[in-house]
Amino acid sequence: MSDLGGLRLLHVHAHPDDESSKGAATTAYYVAQGVQVMVATCTGGESGSILNKEVDTPENWARLPELRRAEMAEAARILQIHQRWLGFKDSGYPGDPGWELAPDAFAAQDVGVAAARLVGVIREFQPQVVTCYTPDGGYPHPDHIMAHKVTVAALPLAADPAYHPELGAAWQVSKLYYDRSFSMAKLVALDNAMRAWGMPSKLDERITRRAEPTGPDYTITTAIPCGGFFEVRNAALLAHRTQIDPDDAWWFGVPPEVERDAWPTEDYHLACSTVETQLPESDLFAGLRHTG
Repeated sequence: MSDLGGLRLLHVHAHPDDESSKGAATTAYYVAQGVQVMVATCTGGESGSILNKEVDTPENWARLPELRRAEMAEAARILQIHQRWLGFKDSGYPGDPGWELAPDAFAAQDVGVAAARLVGVIREFQPQVVTCYTPDGGYPHPDHIMAHKVTVAALPLAADPAYHPELGAAWQVSKLYYDRSFSMAKLVALDNAMRAWGMPSKLDERITRRAEPTGPDYTITTAIPCGGFFEVRNAALLAHRTQIDPDDAWWFGVPPEVERDAWPTEDYHLACSTVETQLPESDLFAGLRHTG
């Protein structure tokens, strides 16, 4: 990294497209402020499916790993971010037919060993703030759960000068956040807003199916006012053509103006901090703006 001045934000994600579906408006909001943002993508998404009927062809299935890398590059261009591949193999999803966890899959790796790759990224990029998923992964995909475990393991290792000094100088991350993009409160607010605006809502099925996690580890502490960047988020999502159906009401059923009216933030839980801050927050860098 040629210039490590200023504020830096690292998002850790399981697959290409997660950076666009979770926290992308936050990313664009901070990029517009001059913050450097990097995404560490744990796997290549090789075991994913093609979810967009427009590109669901045998040729594209055969090229899926290549396509997902190209899609990630385009999303990174739209979001104006740095991006690093950690190089692990997609574990697939337990609900898929014939699924079993392969020995070389990301979720089958030793957490401590896998964390070393992320330590290298952290020491290179030197972020003050890191985001990842809640301990349950946000949903029960083994790669999402593993991404959480690896991130939590990597932060203290990155700060330990005795740990693999060949990975770079030790770096202390100041704040760790868990993503809370899809809270039940938000889904209900968007569903109600659609009806109030006289529009049909298709969120009720998702609300019924979603089990909201409970407990202090999941409370929203930090709401980022990034509603002005929902269109950038949508553009980044659409870059992942194999994964995102442009007609999918889950992603695009709520117009940005309705979303801005009902829930103009993306939300996080402050998991740990080395700096003093007052909750609730509206800035991932609260407590850091005057400390470099």
